[in-house]
Amino acid sequence: MKPESKIKSRIDLLKERSAAAEEGGGLKRLEKQRASGKMTARERIDFFLDEGSFEEFDKFVVHRSQDFGLENERYPGDGVVTGHGLVDGREVFVFAQDFTVFGGSLSETHAEKICKIMDLAMKVGCPVVGLNDSGGARIQEGVVSLGGYADIFLRNTLASGVIPQISCILGPCAGGAVYSPAITDFNIMVKDTSYMFITGPDVIKTVTHEDVTKDELGGAMTHNAKSGVAHFAADSDEHALRITRELLSFIPSNNLDDPPFVATTDPADRADEALNSMVPESSNQPYDIRDIVHNVVDEGYFFEVQEHFAPNIVVGFARLGGQSVGIVANQPAYLAGVLDIDASVKAARFVRFCDCFNIPLITFEDVPGFLPGVGQEHHGIIRNGAKLLYAFAEATVPKITVITRKAYGGAYCVMASKHIRTDINFAYPTAEIAVMGAEGAVGVLLRREIAEHDESYRKAKVAEFEDKFANPYIAAERGFIDEVIEPKFTRPKLIRALSLLKNKRDTNPPRKHGNIPL
Repeated sequence: MKPESKIKSRIDLLKERSAAAEEGGGLKRLEKQRASGKMTARERIDFFLDEGSFEEFDKFVVHRSQDFGLENERYPGDGVVTGHGLVDGREVFVFAQDFTVFGGSLSETHAEKICKIMDLAMKVGCPVVGLNDSGGARIQEGVVSLGGYADIFLRNTLASGVIPQISCILGPCAGGAVYSPAITDFNIMVKDTSYMFITGPDVIKTVTHEDVTKDELGGAMTHNAKSGVAHFAADSDEHALRITRELLSFIPSNNLDDPPFVATTDPADRADEALNSMVPESSNQPYDIRDIVHNVVDEGYFFEVQEHFAPNIVVGFARLGGQSVGIVANQPAYLAGVLDIDASVKAARFVRFCDCFNIPLITFEDVPGFLPGVGQEHHGIIRNGAKLLYAFAEATVPKITVITRKAYGGAYCVMASKHIRTDINFAYPTAEIAVMGAEGAVGVLLRREIAEHDESYRKAKVAEFEDKFANPYIAAERGFIDEVIEPKFTRPKLIRALSLLKNKRDTNPPRKHGNIPL
């Protein structure tokens, strides 16, 4: 045989095996996947990455099991497609579980493929995006499969805070498999087609006699609105992948890089007269804090995170003068913006993510305090509220706070006050910084006098307290507020402050790690 023909035969074999690998579990199963409203693993990768940029690893890997019929079923890739590619020109590692091959179940080799790209991503400093669609551990492989999950969990943990990790739940994710997405930074689920739970409805019915559907137990909206496990609820696979691309546009590739800069035509010195009337005159009247955020940030665009969970606090990404920033804001339109258990945990995790990846924090504060109640106390509002306090205090990224209205009690301290190392603190003239509101304060301080006088006396004392304490100037006199600003100048003030803090350096005491009150 001539050398040329030998080379040709090898190339033909390569093409043949590549074609087999790209068919996953076979054409019938691929069509069944599409018929269920889901993309195939390779379609997801192609849609997610820049066109033609995907470089695949371990395309021909097959499982090693010799039991329960698996010895006769070997599919190239073994149920997961792994590799790297570009998202807006930046390198990203990706794995996509293939439900058409053994239900996407995780085997020894399946896990090894995922671990390989995670290890390399850590070395080169690139994000990892997991496209999860799996029935769980491959039963035929027993403890070897379970060990594969543990190998992945370890890498999730070691990579945390070093490279961004994003999980897209695009199908089932059950049992021990849920703990990998739980450790990653963001979870994106698809309505009606994705599920996450430790134990499924059938087991729950057997053990606890509760009837529940998969969607009620662990669907996209359950985890977005009730548990807080998920951060986004997408309408389709395509929508989930577009969300992931947009999320990546706000965050750096690793903990040593700065976030991507995006030039804007929105003037840095833009003042907005509408901001002067956005906070209502009545301190009890609600308003949407997002209106202020939209008026301040570049192009009016705010990319909200966990929109459906704990809506009394708003978190997400935006840009100011082209620079990516993390926004944390009390929401007076829901529960008056009070801090409760869920809001504290939601904000704390977001603050810690931003601190991990060099994203400055902008806090808009309008908080009447912590939510009172037996349920809150018994479920640990003290411990959970302390998580947010700890997160803000520990953060060393640039921190800027704008007090728009209420800043009462311990919640004033927690919401990035000057006392916990916030760099620059602004306040609107409408700010009310006090131990508590005027009504409550007068009721405590003048209880006897009020009981002896008529309603006009009480109102007069409330007005007197408001004049003396419900304003930002006492805090400004103490230096707790750096500047009282006219609201319309919020954008230029924030951009100027960010420019000042661009080269900020701050450190925490040497230690293995702190002990956040989990």
